[in-house]
Amino acid sequence: MINRILNTAHSQLTDWGLLILRLSVGVLMITHGLPKLTGFNQIVADGNFIPVLGSIWLGLALTVMAEFFMSMFLIAGLLTRISVIPLIVTMLVAVFVAHANDPLDVKEHALLFLFPYITLLLAGPGRFSVDYYLAGK
Repeated sequence: MINRILNTAHSQLTDWGLLILRLSVGVLMITHGLPKLTGFNQIVADGNFIPVLGSIWLGLALTVMAEFFMSMFLIAGLLTRISVIPLIVTMLVAVFVAHANDPLDVKEHALLFLFPYITLLLAGPGRFSVDYYLAGK
């Protein structure tokens, strides 16, 4: 029993944990990306978004791509390590640009997404993913 608790080898429980992590942060982030996707034109018209290379449209498009589409890939475990990179960048922009002058309790939301993304970048998607089957394992 104690060996199971202290075991650091990659196990089926690790794969279940990675699946739960992917599904939870993926679904939760989609709830942020979907309103940006459906309200894209209005957000651009309002001009209330961080511009990228001087373009609000580009900044919003990149954010929607990360928050909505890369989250869909993350849920499936498809190109997981590549998919989390735009999500990591988006959360870094949220923490250090969009909320640069805000207190920690405002930045905390983006940070709580950032760390699972970094974990998935390092650990990969686990056995219960499209990536696992594409790799022929």
